[in-house]
Amino acid sequence: MIRYRAAWVLPIASQPIAGGVVSVDGDLISGVGEYDGGAARDLGNVAILPGLVNAHTHLELSWMRGQVPPSASMPAWAASLMTLRRTVVHEPPQPIVDAIAEARSTGTSLVGDVTNTFATYQPLLENHLSAALFRELLGFRAPDPDAIIDAAARQIAELTPSAWLRPSIVPHAPYSVSPALLRAIARASPGRPVSIHLGESAQEIEFLQSGTGEWRALLESLGVWNPSWTPPACGPVEYLERQGLVSDRLLAVHGVRFGADDLNRLRKADATLVTCPRSNRWTGAGEPPIERFYASGVRVAIGTDSLASVEDLNVFTEMAEVRRLAPSVPASQILESATLAGARALGFDDELGSIRPGKGAELIAVRLPAGTRDVEEYLLSGVAPSDVTWLKG
Repeated sequence: MIRYRAAWVLPIASQPIAGGVVSVDGDLISGVGEYDGGAARDLGNVAILPGLVNAHTHLELSWMRGQVPPSASMPAWAASLMTLRRTVVHEPPQPIVDAIAEARSTGTSLVGDVTNTFATYQPLLENHLSAALFRELLGFRAPDPDAIIDAAARQIAELTPSAWLRPSIVPHAPYSVSPALLRAIARASPGRPVSIHLGESAQEIEFLQSGTGEWRALLESLGVWNPSWTPPACGPVEYLERQGLVSDRLLAVHGVRFGADDLNRLRKADATLVTCPRSNRWTGAGEPPIERFYASGVRVAIGTDSLASVEDLNVFTEMAEVRRLAPSVPASQILESATLAGARALGFDDELGSIRPGKGAELIAVRLPAGTRDVEEYLLSGVAPSDVTWLKG
């Protein structure tokens, strides 16, 4: 057993402990509390906290870093990404490996990784980075939704089983997945986390209200528009609710254009909203109303999105952007969003996300400047990889 003593310990589910100690027995946490004078490895002026949770990213797109320019229009940005993606036959593996190493170096212990190919599965397996893997389906004009589901299920069945990699089948977005396929995914994923890009752009809201605008134009240009589709003339969460996908297992990603009704429906369902503000700015979706997210009472988690739309995979940097957009939200809530709330949304809250006896010892120590008085607020100021050290894992 190893006991780590530090200037601060942040259990997340309880108040920070000044001069705290964490006991680790093998791969598990065995104790946490105030220092009692016993033998301990003194780490000095650092804060110990659980590994961070990046609740939404696309690691297989890591090769696109810096190659999809920022845009003022989300559909235009997506069209650029699709054009670039068609230039390769498969996802290059080395950028995925490098992205996982980058995530680890910045203190990430768990990711919600969206994949169309499972190209990230083996690198995640080999690097022992825990992940909920979301096998994303598209098909706005899908004549046989069950066949699409069956093909994805066969892919999952062929993967090497792993306790720390948990795949499920999910939809991409309301404008790229037919109602029948949305309902088929709901039937295929009982009890599993389901992630979807939702309420992301003004063009998505227009599409759901009237069936017009840039998303329809893009579907038509790709030859996948379905003329029999009827616009639901409702908000994005209500639309998803009608398809049976709104539950406590839902991760509604982005929500830049969510209104009060959308947030209230998510809160009542005990769903999770995953905010990725740096990516939203890059793609032209806009700035998310993060203070309204927290004020609504909905659970909020944090993601970086992919390296196609963000400079790095540092969740500390993402938290700094959340703090900029939400200056009135308590620092403790933002830290919980980047740890325990994300772990719960991804189905890993029994193992990760907080410092508690019996949980996995995926712990990081963050170096603090001398004289730090508000440790929680400091952790929202943007922490560099050089200031992060893994204690275990």
